Amino acid sequence: MPTISQWQLRAAFAVRLSEMYGQEVPAYTTLVDVSREVNEDVLRAQGADAERLGSIGRVTAERHGAIRVGTPRELQQVARVFGALGMHPVGFYDLREAAASAVPVVSTAFRPIDGEELARNPFRVFTSMLTPADPRFFDAGLRARLETFLADRELFPPELLTLADRAAAEHELPQDDAERFLRLAVSVFELSKEPVDRAWYRTLEQVSAVAADIGGVRSTHINHLTPRVLDIDELYRRMTDRGIEMIDTIQGPPAWKGPDVLLRQTSFRALAEPRPMRDEDGSIVGGELRVRFGEVEARGIALTRTGRALYDELLGRVDELASRSPVESRDDIARAVWERHMPGSEEELAAGGLAYFTYHLADDRPSDGGTPPAGLAELVRQGWVRAEPIVYEDFLPRSAAGIFQSNLSGQGTRDNEQTGTAYDADWLSGAVEREVLDPFALYEQQQNRSLAHVARSLGLTTTLR
Repeated sequence: MPTISQWQLRAAFAVRLSEMYGQEVPAYTTLVDVSREVNEDVLRAQGADAERLGSIGRVTAERHGAIRVGTPRELQQVARVFGALGMHPVGFYDLREAAASAVPVVSTAFRPIDGEELARNPFRVFTSMLTPADPRFFDAGLRARLETFLADRELFPPELLTLADRAAAEHELPQDDAERFLRLAVSVFELSKEPVDRAWYRTLEQVSAVAADIGGVRSTHINHLTPRVLDIDELYRRMTDRGIEMIDTIQGPPAWKGPDVLLRQTSFRALAEPRPMRDEDGSIVGGELRVRFGEVEARGIALTRTGRALYDELLGRVDELASRSPVESRDDIARAVWERHMPGSEEELAAGGLAYFTYHLADDRPSDGGTPPAGLAELVRQGWVRAEPIVYEDFLPRSAAGIFQSNLSGQGTRDNEQTGTAYDADWLSGAVEREVLDPFALYEQQQNRSLAHVARSLGLTTTLR
């Protein structure tokens, strides 16, 4: 019987999830269609430059999803499901600290990490876990009720987990088993038709709409799927022109004349979706909830730790200036700050050690028998080597929190007199029973491998930096 490899499972899962979500949330299909139109227009206008950060095939097919779970056990199980697809936990994000309102979750992202795997299919899932132990959000009584509720539910059926473990161990599944795995995996993330306990949901919603979405129901679901677009500002305009209500801003770096870095995100607002509700007397009545929305992203160049520190510093400057000038557009303020302090070219980013690149021998490098220079900067300047930017594959906690907040029905409650419960990447690694990888280390390894290859090919004895 034919077998289906992990990357093929990942690609098929992403396609089926997208089809399912489009049926459940028709505005998502509009978002995908407009993203495709914008990408085609940018490609026609810019040619090869439009594919500087990925082929048009990859960009158009690219998605990331977002899901939410309630306990370390559920997080460990979802890690097994995504492990079957060749996806690893990368990065630790504490949205409790990134959000001004009540967003009591910590998160990681499951994604491929090998360059070839990313090129085949870069599907990733931003996965958040509720933090009932944090007394800033949950008092002892509510925490006990919440933990009891979460412990009594099953999100991932045993058959799915068994197939997932087999796919992870063997790096493939026979075709029939692959089909069964995909059906089970997609069905887990469909919106449940089971009635929602209205009183319990409202109790959690007073603390946080995110907490209610996670702990107020007996299932999980896709909160959003995110296509990638080459011009997010143009997409924002076109979606608005079609009558789709967008959130107020585009999260992340501003639009400016320099290189795109990190990640820019926006979304249409969470839609009111009909959900059956169970009242205290047991009767089932109609209701609606606003928990799912349509996000879109534009990806830029991955920044080094130094570059990321500069990015965070500039965000702080923008915040300060915006607070002093509430009538001035924040976008205008951010653009002015970026143009004053952020290097305006890829060459400057590379020279300052602010961004990650892979380095390759230039096809038209000097062929007069001369000795290549020893330094990387000179190799690039003299045409021996070309630099290609590494795409940022990960997320920004402040941007993720901003998207969450923009789609909440209320601010919730948060007692900052209490001391928050500590979580970090090491804790998360223990919870998922596999190492949560450092994204900076992954980008640095990718860059260093390319530099080592260049040095060997040119017969250099020194390490290129």
